[in-house]
Amino acid sequence: MQNLIHGMQRFWKDEEGVTAIEYGLIAALIAVVIIAAVTAVGTNLSNVFNFVASKLTT
Repeated sequence: MQNLIHGMQRFWKDEEGVTAIEYGLIAALIAVVIIAAVTAVGTNLSNVFNFVASKLTT
């Protein structure tokens, strides 16, 4: 019984899994920010190219 209690206490204090989850959440947040930035830049760049193309036609 003492081994079970000691094992549960060790399991409760183990923080390696928590650290991995935190790194996963940080990576997911960075991915969302990158996707949002690329989407915004892509839309603006498309608008710039369309504007330039309309000015080049005679």
